[in-house]
Amino acid sequence: MSNDFQLDATVRNDMGKGASRRLRRLSNEIPAIVYGGKTPSQSISLSHKELDRSLQNEAFYSHIITLNVEGKAEEVILKDLQRHPAKPVILHADFLRVSKTQKFNTKVPLHFINEDICAGVKLGGGNITHSMTEIDISCLPGDLPEYIEVDVAEVEIGQILHISDVKLPKGVESIALNYGEERDSPIFTINKPKEEVEEEVIADEATEQQSGGEAQEADSADDKSD
Repeated sequence: MSNDFQLDATVRNDMGKGASRRLRRLSNEIPAIVYGGKTPSQSISLSHKELDRSLQNEAFYSHIITLNVEGKAEEVILKDLQRHPAKPVILHADFLRVSKTQKFNTKVPLHFINEDICAGVKLGGGNITHSMTEIDISCLPGDLPEYIEVDVAEVEIGQILHISDVKLPKGVESIALNYGEERDSPIFTINKPKEEVEEEVIADEATEQQSGGEAQEADSADDKSD
């Protein structure tokens, strides 16, 4: 994957919550940290506007970023992001250094395609449920996908797709599946229409009532015979 994203940053020496608030208020910059590899962690600051513009692109979240720290370029990925709970303000960012020869863990989005012609929806009137919209993967920087497509055209009502059903690109591994089959979580389901579910519930209740009635009649007959 080519490095299409670049951010400029400066070294930050003034630490603490007060310093971070001044940085955001007076300079329209945000505090951040870059860590990983053989180099010590480094506190930096970068333009809020520049980072916010990059975040508008979904690919930025799963892309190798060139971080220019006062003229020194490093390859990183966005590892964590803190936002204000009520305002459109970024509070802090974490960047992880990556090496071309070393695998790393990250998240990539799932793109479900052909939902409009999905068999369970088009033919059966089912309802789509997305259990996951991203998955944890491990790969080399050069193998990092921006997203992973999941074709759901053939999925039928009641069918559940799991992580193991995702076709991963070459060089990409699922972190969850590396821990065993018990971590093979569902990602996509076509549920039965609400009307059918309600009809089945009514039918099950009627069956239970009938069975209960038959059981009571049998008990009564046993009592009389005694």
